[in-house]
Amino acid sequence: MKCSSKSTDGFHYLWRAVDQDGDVLDILVDGRQDKKAAKKFFRRLLKGLRYVPRVIVTDKLRSYGAARTEVMRSVEHVQQKYQNNRAENSHQPTRLREKVMRGFKSSGHSQRFLSAFGVITSHFRVGRHLLSASSYRAIMKLRFLVWEEAIAVEAIVN
Repeated sequence: MKCSSKSTDGFHYLWRAVDQDGDVLDILVDGRQDKKAAKKFFRRLLKGLRYVPRVIVTDKLRSYGAARTEVMRSVEHVQQKYQNNRAENSHQPTRLREKVMRGFKSSGHSQRFLSAFGVITSHFRVGRHLLSASSYRAIMKLRFLVWEEAIAVEAIVN
């Protein structure tokens, strides 16, 4: 699991957890970048995961280490240069979408949007460079079928 935080609009920070495959696990928008915010993010992440990760890779923000010792004592913590690139690169689609939307109007709006956007983007981003063309087409066809099924269920429920 890799974590990173970035300033979204100068006043709020985007906390993001990414797994070893580059899929977004959780996103939190918070106005702080301290130990309290990191603990909140870790607790929220663990509640959604339903398992404790073996290793956590973060940037060198000190609040990660302080929060990890209180929330996830048994987890190995790695803070080496370039180890966090997968989490940092997962910010790129968010930045592009934020620019198209001309920024977010509030932290609540950004939290609602990014919680859905991260999961949906991960669903459709397949490691294309690892697959043959036929395998890629088959996987994407399956993912679009799953997506259409999910949308149909939502339409019936609402």
